Amino acid sequence: MTNYITTYCHILSNECWINGEQIALPNANEDITKTLYNHLELDYPKFFKMDRLTKIAFLGVELIKKENTEVLTYKDDEIALLFSNAKSSAETDLNFQSTYQNGGVPSPALFVYTLPNILLGEIAIRNKWYGESVFTISENFDANFFSNYCSVLLNKSEKAVLCGWININNENVETFLFFVEKKDLKQLHLHLNSEQLLELFHTKIKKNG
Repeated sequence: MTNYITTYCHILSNECWINGEQIALPNANEDITKTLYNHLELDYPKFFKMDRLTKIAFLGVELIKKENTEVLTYKDDEIALLFSNAKSSAETDLNFQSTYQNGGVPSPALFVYTLPNILLGEIAIRNKWYGESVFTISENFDANFFSNYCSVLLNKSEKAVLCGWININNENVETFLFFVEKKDLKQLHLHLNSEQLLELFHTKIKKNG
């Protein structure tokens, strides 16, 4: 059995890619979260209460599930979640701060999202996944960390790991999600290792041949 990256996606400020293929989205100049939600034809009212960081993570997971239906075949405790970014929940923290400055009333709805790992809870609730979940802070995408930690998780009881790097800086969105499975399929060529992850992270377009 070998650890493979079986599905991956990129979400940028106004573009989205799945397994190296660009998704044709209408209204590319609109908020990417609204555009993707409509594209995926979702019906999940709680989505609109989420902060932007959680929305993007949520949509990335939905894209992975749509592309790779095997994700839905795992038991509720067989998928681990491993996410990271560089700025924690900074955008939501600032938005929350602005609600009580100058005598304003703090927003409980925003306060909920002032910890980045709340997005893991939202994903777990949506999918009824109760495996291990980890959110870390790193200055840059750390391919070695993801590769090594996935290997540790897959050597335990988990059968798959859903990973995500979700970085938001003002209007700039940099998202890379990938699903790792333990497989005995020699035709899969995306072995889980730091070199492969870095290549996929930096090259969203599928190479010819």
